[in-house]
Amino acid sequence: MKYPVIIFDWDGTLMDSIDKIVTCVQHAAAACQLSPPSAQAVRHIIGLSLEKSMQTLFPLENKSKHGEMIDAYRQQYLHINQQETPFYPGIRVWLQSLKEQGYILAVATGKGRRGLNRMMDKYDVLDLFSVTYCADETCSKPDPLMLYKILETLDVKAEQALMIGDSSYDLEMANNANIACVGVTYGVHDQQILSQFKPIAILNDLPTQLGSYI
Repeated sequence: MKYPVIIFDWDGTLMDSIDKIVTCVQHAAAACQLSPPSAQAVRHIIGLSLEKSMQTLFPLENKSKHGEMIDAYRQQYLHINQQETPFYPGIRVWLQSLKEQGYILAVATGKGRRGLNRMMDKYDVLDLFSVTYCADETCSKPDPLMLYKILETLDVKAEQALMIGDSSYDLEMANNANIACVGVTYGVHDQQILSQFKPIAILNDLPTQLGSYI
């Protein structure tokens, strides 16, 4: 194994949730009497923590409005918008295969802990991942703290790990932690953006293309 530890981003890398996130942010903004951001603007902040996302999308002096937006977004995502957010095709079976081959799987995500646990429990993948860290218990990407915590928990060195993500924040976080990275093009950022962070590969289908790199 080149990289016995494989660390995944969640939204936009494993889970097909981007469209739902965009819609929920836009509807939350309208509910808070703010101008809804464009889909492109929302896609660009996916991967950041929820707090940092709202601060970026709505650079307001009134900080309490950010809290109102976060509450409205959670209401949209959890209770109002019923759109499903499944794994991308082939991902669930592929993750199981990686684990059976002996790879150690981990998650570093901008989602909050409650949200990640809810999704992992819903899709019955809790047993596939040895360790997971979220932005609300460390720092938002591209700060490398999540990755440092994963390495520390697993007691492995940076050169033993590979970070996989769909956003510049994922790859920049990996760069900051001196961890090799792979970008995927079906998420929020395209090949041109991802290539700026020197990934060892940029792929459009993880299950079929990653094998030669790990």
